[in-house]
Amino acid sequence: MRHRLFVTCPLPPSVKRLFTAEFEVSFAGESRAPSASEILAGIVGHDALVVSAPTKVDRALIEKLPDGVSAIATYSVGYEHIDVEAAKARGLAILFTPDVLTDACAEVALLLMLGAARRVTEAVDLLREGRWLGWSPVQLNGIGITGKRLGIVGMGRLGRAIADRARAFGMRIDYYNRRRLETSLEGGATYHETLESLMMVSEFLVLACPATEETRGLLNKTRIGLLPKGAVVTNIGRGSVVVDEDLADALASGRVAAAGLDVFDGEPAVCPRYFDLPNVFMLPHIGSATIETRNAMGQVLVDGLRAFWAGNPAVNRLV
Repeated sequence: MRHRLFVTCPLPPSVKRLFTAEFEVSFAGESRAPSASEILAGIVGHDALVVSAPTKVDRALIEKLPDGVSAIATYSVGYEHIDVEAAKARGLAILFTPDVLTDACAEVALLLMLGAARRVTEAVDLLREGRWLGWSPVQLNGIGITGKRLGIVGMGRLGRAIADRARAFGMRIDYYNRRRLETSLEGGATYHETLESLMMVSEFLVLACPATEETRGLLNKTRIGLLPKGAVVTNIGRGSVVVDEDLADALASGRVAAAGLDVFDGEPAVCPRYFDLPNVFMLPHIGSATIETRNAMGQVLVDGLRAFWAGNPAVNRLV
């Protein structure tokens, strides 16, 4: 018999086909994420729960899952929405989608940098509102990125992919990481032992670190004050890394020239002040939103679940 999945999130048709080719699948959550009680009612008779970031899989839900459930698979690279310790206590495997989002998110990081630096929010509004009167040498002059120093917080796969693309623009790369990379991975980038040291040289700053207790509120008033005046800030990591009010203050005063944001603390809620700041270029968390990436995310879950149930190692198994 084929294993059965209970899927609680909407998926592209191509990913649904990947799942149904390998497993028996019940799809829920097409229009909204199901509640915990709806999940518990629907998952009876299934072998794995498939969720995405909007669905909170807390201890209370995990402890009530039927005994036949052996795995939780999240259609995301982040797993903050899952109580990992509770899952371990129940003996449940957790699978996620690492590595396959890197290129898409790195592309959007550059889009955010360029969109913020070149005043794209103002430019689009000028056209769409019918206010454009033609070319002018003083119109919407932004900031060039060529030759500037890019500070990257978080030099994992994503940070390194951003650095590779930024080098094509002639940017000089500085970075902060929990540990210094091997020389072969640095690509000539300059390592900083402290965040404060990195901030002081970052004409452009990209936040590409995960959400942890250590990184919550990492970019606050004090660290913003260390940036070169007129720096450009980009967040492609997690919204909780930024203290929104502090960044909004700096943007309003001109201390920070512009910001490019794809993630927000408490999303889908967005700090309302950002909407009144023309120097904020915002995207609705689309970093990984290419069909190639969505298919790759589906395939890595299919491969991981197949390996897990066959008793083989799964490269995307968290626990």
